[in-house]
Amino acid sequence: MTEPGEQLPEEVLALIFRHLPLRDRATASRVCRAWAAAATCSAVWHDTIISYDCEREGTLLPYLSACLDHVHNLRLEFEPSREPSRRAATELLTALAGRTPGLRSLLLNCHGEKPLFDAGRDILDAVHAICRASCALRHLDLRRLPFTLDDALVLQASRGCPELRSLFLNNCTLVGSVSPDSVLELLKACPRLRALGLHLASLSGTALQVLAAPDRAPFAHLALRCACPEDVRAPPLPEEDWAAVRRRHPSLVVELELEPALPDESVTRVLQPAVPVAALRLSLSGDTVGPVRFAARHYASTLRALEVRAAASAELDAALELLAVRCTDLREVHCFCVVRPSVLHAFRAHCPRLRSYTLKLTREPHPWLPTLVA
Repeated sequence: MTEPGEQLPEEVLALIFRHLPLRDRATASRVCRAWAAAATCSAVWHDTIISYDCEREGTLLPYLSACLDHVHNLRLEFEPSREPSRRAATELLTALAGRTPGLRSLLLNCHGEKPLFDAGRDILDAVHAICRASCALRHLDLRRLPFTLDDALVLQASRGCPELRSLFLNNCTLVGSVSPDSVLELLKACPRLRALGLHLASLSGTALQVLAAPDRAPFAHLALRCACPEDVRAPPLPEEDWAAVRRRHPSLVVELELEPALPDESVTRVLQPAVPVAALRLSLSGDTVGPVRFAARHYASTLRALEVRAAASAELDAALELLAVRCTDLREVHCFCVVRPSVLHAFRAHCPRLRSYTLKLTREPHPWLPTLVA
């Protein structure tokens, strides 16, 4: 009798299996020898998404353990407030640490409610183990990890991952515990770093000077989140340092995310004309109109995406219309309050590269979905 796997070559089966959930991959591997070979080959596992929201929780499946050597780029999703989901994620990360040749990219994505107190210590210890043992790691994204990240983690990444190209630490935590000194150490230890995400308080003028050095490798992406009390107290970064970075890296893209914890006087210290802001996200409890007008005046040549969460007002509508006229290279604009029709008309008329927008003329049930421009 012909085995099912003999009907298709292994490379075709592998292309199919790489799109299956983990549980279905394991089932396919038990069908026949040909399917087992295809389901465990490196092509299936090179880029892997594992979700412990939908996969069976508990100890690692023997099938998964046998394939970990092939995992190079991993997106791991779990619910940190649910102990079985968190335990399964921790076991997987611990098992991956030290594998040869090891991870190249790791993105952690948390869903569900935020855990209480120090519930994430086990996950953070596993991330430490990854940074300590995976010397080939190039991309580490912790933006969706709801735990406080600290100096120890950054210094471990500095020592253990010299090939880092991107590191994102700008997560939604209430406390910023990464000091500017640790970031400076990271920049010195990882000369090929091209993308970095931080809370504002973690960035210093000295770090900008390091990025502006003549022998620095091209730096492309800086994401800054301003929401913690530490961000409020952070001193303004020198305009001349921003200008030097911009001259050294003319293609640099800066993302700024301003949250309600930032008072109006701090907003004016964060928004500086020399910063090449490409994406601006505003969710301020005080003056939102001022930052929108500032962006229209100073970021006309760089701004590509704007997101505003504010109360509807005639002043905000006027500021948005001004921004539409001046920032003609916008690709996205999302305003989560009702606007007058002239705002929508202004963006459609003056922004020919607009790809999607959320500009509602009447109240609708949430979530508000964006409109795609054909």
